[in-house]
Amino acid sequence: MSADSFKDALIAEIPNLRAFAASLSGSVTLADDVVQDTLLRAWSNSDKFQEGTNLRAWLFTILRNTYYSHYRKRAREVQDTDGMYAGRLAVAGDQVSHLELADFRKALAKLPPEQREALTMIGATGLSYEEAAEICGVAIGTIKSRLNRARTKLAELLSAEGLEGTRWEARVSEARSDRSDER
Repeated sequence: MSADSFKDALIAEIPNLRAFAASLSGSVTLADDVVQDTLLRAWSNSDKFQEGTNLRAWLFTILRNTYYSHYRKRAREVQDTDGMYAGRLAVAGDQVSHLELADFRKALAKLPPEQREALTMIGATGLSYEEAAEICGVAIGTIKSRLNRARTKLAELLSAEGLEGTRWEARVSEARSDRSDER
């Protein structure tokens, strides 16, 4: 693969990388840092990419490893686990959609990391079960199981947040319907 075509392929994957990184980290700022590190590592190791293999899976694997390296480094930092400090710094949104997005992010953050990762890879970035399984190093059945559990738990969390009568109620019903269609 030529340097120009490799560069173009990397650029084309940036939105997917950002979405995956944001779902892993829960922070757009950290996600951008992780994506930047991922792109730098991919570019510097472009000679190791085997042409004809799945570039997206290769990049997601690099991103995942980069995120976990950042995560281990952050473990030594002081955390604002309850969000009180950050809550004082942030300005609450005025519109309902901002509140719904905040509720969704909170619910997504409550999912176990493996489930959140599977949901993001397949639901948000559009990876196939096979690609997600390859990235995570697990069987396809494991990915399907994690995805099903993630959807179920997310639907329960969103319903438990008292979102009846909002757009989330329709989305939760739709997610449950999609789950039953997959069986």
